[in-house]
Amino acid sequence: METLDRFDLAILNELQNDGRLSNAELANRVGLSAAPCWRRVKALEESGFITGYRAEINRHKMGLGVLAFVRLDANRNSGDVLHELEEAIRQIPEVISCHYISGTGTFELQVVSRDLNSFSQFAREVLINLPNVKDLHTSFSLGEVKASSALPLGHLQPQPTTATPSRSRP
Repeated sequence: METLDRFDLAILNELQNDGRLSNAELANRVGLSAAPCWRRVKALEESGFITGYRAEINRHKMGLGVLAFVRLDANRNSGDVLHELEEAIRQIPEVISCHYISGTGTFELQVVSRDLNSFSQFAREVLINLPNVKDLHTSFSLGEVKASSALPLGHLQPQPTTATPSRSRP
């Protein structure tokens, strides 16, 4: 399955909004009966469009009030060295996101922590001591405007075609 039709897109939209929908409710919302809806969800999972389901947990309620954006500069950007650094980063639970970046720096990390003091200790004891790390630059979130993992799917919707106006002949 590499081509998505309107039912597949509707299923993906609904599941992004509420991953706990029962198959019956999902089928009702997208206009399918239960069995075809279930088959489509399974096909979307098997083909890798749906990669998992999880609960979204409020980090503040969990006592993780600090969200830091850490730009990490590596000493060398060679394959083996970066692979070792990637593996080390993957093992750190406080790092909730990591991306290769363009421009200055090698990686951009999102790191959660209880407070500024615990983040400072974490940066000094863990981050700066990762293999091949040359430098860290940190910015802190002062407030969340939008936090969503839902992807926009509108660009996959078929675009209506406009009819060319006919010319009337005198």
